[in-house]
Amino acid sequence: MNKKTYLSRLAGEAEKLFAGRSIEQYAAICYRRPPGRKDVEILLITSRESGRWVIPKGWPMDKKLPHQVAEREAWEEAGVKGKAKKKSFGYYTYLKSLDTGETVPSVVQVHLLEVSGLDERFPERGQRQLRWFSPNEAAANVREPELKGLLRTVETALAQEK
Repeated sequence: MNKKTYLSRLAGEAEKLFAGRSIEQYAAICYRRPPGRKDVEILLITSRESGRWVIPKGWPMDKKLPHQVAEREAWEEAGVKGKAKKKSFGYYTYLKSLDTGETVPSVVQVHLLEVSGLDERFPERGQRQLRWFSPNEAAANVREPELKGLLRTVETALAQEK
């Protein structure tokens, strides 16, 4: 799907978004700094349905804060061990296809998660591919325009924290 088509599809669902008929999800941009290097790598995973590159994300969970949901989804979908920042890094919107066949806009709250390790065993092992990318490569491989923008700013945001 090309960018123009995706943006026009998203724009076509704007009335649902403005009417409050959207869903909320939480996600993690999982990153690491390879030993002896200052640059950052970002972990992308494949979607189970389409095989496109995405970041770990999921639904709100009872008794869990958004950053805790992001951590949990990163572990379930990619075996990621690490801590997510409590403060959100940003948001992006995408079109979620529900089991009913309906398409609804999903507003995703994104948290940065520094990866301390990867578990060999995790719930969705074998259902997804995992790959490390530079921030610009990660941005080039995801479909959602707002997520592309977030990925491109990860390195700068982390450098400003120090």
